[in-house]
Amino acid sequence: MEFSKRTQYGLRAMAYLANSFGKKESIHSLKEISKKEKISFDYLEKILSKLEKKGLVGSKRGVQGGYFLNRRPNKIKIIEIIKALEGTMAPVKCVAKEKSKRYKCPQRRACKTFNVWQKVQEVLYSTLNSITLADLVNPPKKQGFKQGKK
Repeated sequence: MEFSKRTQYGLRAMAYLANSFGKKESIHSLKEISKKEKISFDYLEKILSKLEKKGLVGSKRGVQGGYFLNRRPNKIKIIEIIKALEGTMAPVKCVAKEKSKRYKCPQRRACKTFNVWQKVQEVLYSTLNSITLADLVNPPKKQGFKQGKK
């Protein structure tokens, strides 16, 4: 399973905003985030718009405007960000938790792989629900998180 570039970029943008949460300069322009994170301006605008619609980020208009986190980084779960950008976390449609995304497979009763996909869904959801944006920015050493190089 591979997450889309939208999700990868969205997590990077959220981590960027989380780094300055609670500081005087906690509002960042789209241009600044785009440049620092090397994400296309237009694509980042679409990503942040989706995150804003889900209430994860806020925006301020004007000369001193930009984007900021709506909640503390330790109150934002990674699963929330991914679901805001992907819509679902299901590896296959028949195990989607969201009823609107679930597919009624005619083979479900006889399907030998359904339980596998359901287990993958549960483990993935549980793992991503246990990680906060704060963990992403300041990874706890005991959980084996490794900080990537920029």
